[in-house]
Amino acid sequence: MTLAEIARHLRGRSSGAGYIARCPAHDDKNPSLSLSLVNGKLLVHCHAGCDQGVIIGALKAMGLWPRNEGMPRTIAACYDYTDDAGRLLYQVVRTEPKGFFQRRPDGIGGWIHKKGERQVLYRMAEVLKSPSVFVVEGEKDAESLRDHGFVATTNAGGANAPWLPQYTESLRGREVILIPDNDPPGRQRVLTIARALLGHAARIIVLELPGGKDISDWIDLGHSEVELVELIEKGSKSDET
Repeated sequence: MTLAEIARHLRGRSSGAGYIARCPAHDDKNPSLSLSLVNGKLLVHCHAGCDQGVIIGALKAMGLWPRNEGMPRTIAACYDYTDDAGRLLYQVVRTEPKGFFQRRPDGIGGWIHKKGERQVLYRMAEVLKSPSVFVVEGEKDAESLRDHGFVATTNAGGANAPWLPQYTESLRGREVILIPDNDPPGRQRVLTIARALLGHAARIIVLELPGGKDISDWIDLGHSEVELVELIEKGSKSDET
């Protein structure tokens, strides 16, 4: 498929050496996606701020992204994002080889491969019922904590996705334990969230785990929920002193 054909599928028009088209990662009424070829590689950029990985995931789901030979992309997991009553708003889909995209129900049994119109916290119905919530980076990490009896959440889009006011509102009055991924983007994300929660959450605990890239990795290394609770208690006592 040529660049022009991809742009045509996205209702695009020529712009300089490339095209401008409707971004498949959000409800794009005013075309904001730049498409161009550089050294034979397709480059995309959403001027409305969509995460590039989400854009690429949506294009791949639509069959509009060049495929790597011998590496068919398959769905590895689907993570449901629901409203407070448990009604499905959209899914984050993880693929293999590793990639992500969002899709939402079209109302007739199919999918619209675009970003959810109403962005919410993952497992929001559980979050709203719990006085204490873990916030991690990614749905897989949230599920790792849920498997051990904790209430955990995240937001779609990874470390580069914005933290929205409605996320803060969903955590109002709760104890929030923030666990960053062990890298600069992960720590920066947690700092941003902690600042947003100040004055809204009942308590904020930032818990950097000793060892492992993230909470899933830490658990896979043999650590238990008892150790996690002990680390939280130590962090709480440090805050009190």
